[in-house]
Amino acid sequence: MKKIINGVESLLEESLNGFAKAHSDIIQLNRQPHFVTRKQQTKAGKVALISGGGSGHEPLHTGLVGSGMLDAACPGQIFTSPTPDQMMAAAEAVENEAGVLFIVKNYAGDVMNFEIAAEMLDCQHQTVLVTDDVSLPKDHSTGRRGVAGTLIVEKIVGAAAEAGATLLECKALGERVNDNTASMGVALTSCTVPALGQPTFEIGDNEIEMGVGIHGERGREPMDLTSASDIVEHLVTAIDADLKPQAGQKILLHVNGFGATPAMELYLVYELAAELWQQRGVEVERSLVGNYTTSLDMAGCSITVTLLDDELTQLWDAPVHTANLRW
Repeated sequence: MKKIINGVESLLEESLNGFAKAHSDIIQLNRQPHFVTRKQQTKAGKVALISGGGSGHEPLHTGLVGSGMLDAACPGQIFTSPTPDQMMAAAEAVENEAGVLFIVKNYAGDVMNFEIAAEMLDCQHQTVLVTDDVSLPKDHSTGRRGVAGTLIVEKIVGAAAEAGATLLECKALGERVNDNTASMGVALTSCTVPALGQPTFEIGDNEIEMGVGIHGERGREPMDLTSASDIVEHLVTAIDADLKPQAGQKILLHVNGFGATPAMELYLVYELAAELWQQRGVEVERSLVGNYTTSLDMAGCSITVTLLDDELTQLWDAPVHTANLRW
């Protein structure tokens, strides 16, 4: 294993310290327990948005704290859920007389710990569970995983909260965005968790893993390495079958890198995916390409589509200023 680290035990702490220094104009870091909050206080009566999860997915979630998006993020150890005391402390720090909305990826540890924290909070609170991964069936025993669509939920709900939406309005909006969002990923390599010191699964030089999550787990099927066009068509077909966009439907198309895929390849994937949907009469209205929901050093990418209407488009376009998303 080759990593630019001093040690496994100090990696998260040193990384968070560097992140806080690099973006000290936007965020501040609380160390006991770890959570990141906005640097500038929000006005009273604004719903506080909090998310979090295991580290290793950067810039999700800490890089999305700021104006127009999250009020706080709780980073756990690599691929390990944050603890309830992190979530409680973050909620107490940012709650601002309008309640707290937790945005939670559907992984067992995240769900359980956010539920524990919510039960102990004195303020009003609600939860949006993100379940955008269509590589799993809707009736899967634990539900579908939350993956790159989480960013879409955080951005759109963040804009609504910034504009003064109530807690229940933010929850309903988050669930609507989730219901209209679908993602699927493909891996060319596994990733190496520093504490493990070796790839989390074996994959041949001429193989890809279709339908991977974001924690280094295997996908739903191994496939022979093939052309970019064939790979993208496989992803697009699965997403299209789930969302069933009609001709004339406007969409947000997000191509997300897993950490080790060059931008050149990600834009190639975007070109192919956009062309396939345009052939179906679907209009690509908005786009986002880059590494946003990563899996350490995994090579590969995911495609996310959100069905847009005028309200969702306006909220997506609303100003945002975070370390890793801003316009």
